[in-house]
Amino acid sequence: MKPKTFMLIAGEASGDLLAAELVAALRTQSSTLNPPSPPVFFGAGGPKMSGAGVELAFDLTQHSVIGITDVLKNILKFRRLFHQLLALAIERKPDVVIGVDYGGFNLRFGQAVKKYVRENPFSTWNPKIVQFVSPQVWASRPGRADKLARDYDLLLSIFPFEKDWYARRAPKLRVEFVGHPMVGRFTNDDLRFTSRGGDQSQIPDNGKQTKLETPHVVSYKNILLLPGSRKGELQRHLPVMLEAVKMIQAKVPAAKAKMVLPNPALVQLAKSLGAKVEIQIGELPWALAEADVALASTGTVTMECAFFGVPTVTLYKTSWLTYQIAKRIVTVKSLTMPNLLAGETVFPEFIQNEATPENLSHAALELLQDESRRAQIKIQLAKIIVSLGEAGAAGRAAKAILSLFP
Repeated sequence: MKPKTFMLIAGEASGDLLAAELVAALRTQSSTLNPPSPPVFFGAGGPKMSGAGVELAFDLTQHSVIGITDVLKNILKFRRLFHQLLALAIERKPDVVIGVDYGGFNLRFGQAVKKYVRENPFSTWNPKIVQFVSPQVWASRPGRADKLARDYDLLLSIFPFEKDWYARRAPKLRVEFVGHPMVGRFTNDDLRFTSRGGDQSQIPDNGKQTKLETPHVVSYKNILLLPGSRKGELQRHLPVMLEAVKMIQAKVPAAKAKMVLPNPALVQLAKSLGAKVEIQIGELPWALAEADVALASTGTVTMECAFFGVPTVTLYKTSWLTYQIAKRIVTVKSLTMPNLLAGETVFPEFIQNEATPENLSHAALELLQDESRRAQIKIQLAKIIVSLGEAGAAGRAAKAILSLFP
């Protein structure tokens, strides 16, 4: 029997990791198919997917951009990559096409595959179309849910409120809440964390609390800078963050700043933008476990800040055009996911013109100096993490995907 073939597409570093975890789970669970057969994986992604055994047509994560302005600047390149992948799908005819996050690109890709199938009724190829991580249709342009219902066989959700939202808006779409993939990643016994500032830092583990090592108490405060994983984000966020750090250190001279970036190319860009702070490549859990406060771009990383109980000030700056469009179509009250999950402002958030060094430094100083507020934030964050489900999101996602086959 021909082995099941999976095409995966991930365009960002977070999706690359998630796809690699999914591939490992699919490989393990494919033994349950009748008859069992070793699966084949190909597509586009990054180094994590390649390391997991996915045959990559190219590294799509190297082309990650955000915002309408950056997309327009690169429209011809993305059109070429899109059509290259579509041609590859038509040539190799996978049993399943899986988009991993990267909603703008992947939704169009799934729709293009289904369009090809409809226009070629004599072809025997009709793959299952899956999206792992819901695009934020609940935040803007909810009409996209109807397109998902028309073209997709399965949507794998990582946030608990999404399944009910889709049940109301697009009841014909099969949606499975599999839990957040972050839960379970940081409970490996090999990890040895330290906490700073005398806090008894803890990691939520499905409602349980795992104490981290606290070898000694230190007097300085650690400020963690997380400006983003894309070139444009770094260029817009880092200058503001660096000025905010100077203002914080003027009030708290013992404050120390560290930055975490995903790759050496962004490190070089950060240095060219005047960064003189310590820069760490990857290994974010260790940095979060030591942080007293973080300045972070709104996005995936705010959930990791929440997981480690780090009081965080969030910001987002984009081009004028992107901002003008976004403020007309975005309906949610916050761009920071922990705030949305809590239904209130847990992390202070500053968007566009409000993202100034003065505002960031003032909010960060409050989080550093108000112990009662820090304690309340940590309680709120622990509740948020418990709501994300148990460890094993990739395994549950793989099970749901394989259930598409009789």
